[in-house]
Amino acid sequence: MTKRVSSPRKRGAMSARKPLASRPSGNEGTRKARVGLALAGGGPLGAIYELGALLALSESLEGLDLNDLDVYVGVSAGGFISAGLANGLTPERMRHMFIESDTAEEPFAPELLLKPAFREYAMRALSVPPLLLASIWNYLANPWGQGFFESFQRLSRAIPTGIFNISGIDRFLDRTYAAQGRSNDFRKLKRKLFLVATDLDSGESVVFGSPGWDHVPISTAVQASAALPGMFPPVEIDGRHYVDGALKKTLHASVALKEGASLVLCVNPLVPFDSELAVKRGAGRHKLVDGGLPVVLAQTFRSIIHSRMQVGLSKYKTDYRNADVVLFEPNSDDAEMFFTNMFSYASRRRLCEHAYQKTRTELYRRRHELGPILARHGIRIRIEVLKEKRSLAHHDVDGHAEKGDTLLATGHRLGDALDELERWTARHGKATDTTA
Repeated sequence: MTKRVSSPRKRGAMSARKPLASRPSGNEGTRKARVGLALAGGGPLGAIYELGALLALSESLEGLDLNDLDVYVGVSAGGFISAGLANGLTPERMRHMFIESDTAEEPFAPELLLKPAFREYAMRALSVPPLLLASIWNYLANPWGQGFFESFQRLSRAIPTGIFNISGIDRFLDRTYAAQGRSNDFRKLKRKLFLVATDLDSGESVVFGSPGWDHVPISTAVQASAALPGMFPPVEIDGRHYVDGALKKTLHASVALKEGASLVLCVNPLVPFDSELAVKRGAGRHKLVDGGLPVVLAQTFRSIIHSRMQVGLSKYKTDYRNADVVLFEPNSDDAEMFFTNMFSYASRRRLCEHAYQKTRTELYRRRHELGPILARHGIRIRIEVLKEKRSLAHHDVDGHAEKGDTLLATGHRLGDALDELERWTARHGKATDTTA
């Protein structure tokens, strides 16, 4: 899909960005960035996991409004969610739109991601006759200079660059952002939004939303950032082609840090799987090779991107010593997250609930570590909420927990048990964090 706009394209715009403190943010004038959010990719599964994690963070962190942050950064599927948050869509609203499909607004249809790229197929098919003739001529003209397969290698150009058509995402988001109070224009948002894609011809990361790149519609930038090579064709914008932003980095949290964010919350849904640890805990397979090529490729892909992310996080500690970066991701023995196809949409409710519960557990487990960090930025972990037994099934579209008497009583009993466990460990001279 080609998007042509009149604004000039600026190469090297990433290095030209200024901190948020020195330039206006929407209609609010100059404002120093404080809290940012960086969401990684991971296909539909990754977006669903991120929604579940954000729902847990939203209700469990006092002083944090996920629709009122200073900087939003999204890569691939994470761009889909980041753009929604920056446009005023709450995590709960997006859950009902994209997972429950029960809102008055246009519900998200997963078929948007599964429509064959017929136009791409047709274009490649039309290229076969001239490529074949050229190959035959090349071989006959010099049969001894080149081998048969070498002469016909040019036919590989007729292979489609993607299986599915992702342009439906652009149209769906364009309609969604047309609602009152929303915008498909980076420059009209009240908060800064950055969506990262990769320039196919140069291999450079491009940050849509930054100066020189903010004229591109948000919906198109989401489409470009999520164009996973092989799965979706590259997206053409201003005569150049863009693919998934995760090709260079996983999170791109540095974009938010460069904008002056002193706290960046990160969610990464894809981690390499530790099968031995999973087996010890009664889940998973001992030998991943038994799962065949898809499992081997999944483990390879996750290992590569996770390793790059860890390198980036280490650099942040050195380059941004006055900033805090907090990461939330699945455990390495999470068999449910690993063995579910990352492009699956059928298990969306179960996976969203899984991410929600896992993040709540993680917040409670790390409360002594994260409490002081978050407190420096005016955010408090609501331990009383984490001690309650909650489920997304009891949330309405506005995010309110609908707890009946039985559920509330169960939550109180769970809280009492946790308090008693803390007192027991304290008496025995152990750390108060029961899962250290």
